[in-house]
Amino acid sequence: MMETTTELDLQQVGSSARGMNVLKFSRQFPTLFTKWYVASKVISDPAYDAVFGELVDTDLPLLDIGCGMGVLAFYLASRGFDRRVTGFDYDETKIVDANAVREKFYAEAQMHFSAGDARTALPEHLGSVTILDILQYFSADEMEKLLLQAVRCVAPGGKIVIRSGLVDDGWRFRVTTAVDKFARRVGWMQGAPVQYPMAEQFRSVLVEEGLVGKIKPLWGKTPFNNYLISFSRPR
Repeated sequence: MMETTTELDLQQVGSSARGMNVLKFSRQFPTLFTKWYVASKVISDPAYDAVFGELVDTDLPLLDIGCGMGVLAFYLASRGFDRRVTGFDYDETKIVDANAVREKFYAEAQMHFSAGDARTALPEHLGSVTILDILQYFSADEMEKLLLQAVRCVAPGGKIVIRSGLVDDGWRFRVTTAVDKFARRVGWMQGAPVQYPMAEQFRSVLVEEGLVGKIKPLWGKTPFNNYLISFSRPR
């Protein structure tokens, strides 16, 4: 049987990353676009491997705020992360997709996905927390409130791991803002960016709440001004 253009394109993206079969992984998702999107993200985006590295030695459940289609949860499970994962996202359509993938491919895994507004309340949780690529859609006050809620979900020995663009005057920041605006225009994101945080905004909340950690660049091979913010609560 002749391969479709999309299948050929996916194979050109790559077939493995960090021991994963990326082509097989991406085919779990429902549409041609999401298959391509997931494959290209897993190949090029350093966030997934970085989060795995931060969480692999913890034995606590995970709350993934802004989980989207559940890519992080499924990536972690594919690499042997067997802790309970709760995914939470504002976009109900993406939660439908996440639950469809879970039911078909991860029925035995401890996963739960639900829709809701993180500006209002978070699911009940005590363990570790991840927040990837959503904080630019919150005002400064909303972001501080969310961080406080999220930090209080971090158990002793747990971590909060955040990936976010940070404000500066470099070319990476300009690329980051342009791509976020484009994602809104094409309908991939439901809201437009409101503001981009500064490193000090994270430190002022996380350190005040008794956490210790680091903020470091997470550029990988991408042009984006992304940083990894990883803080833990001492036992």
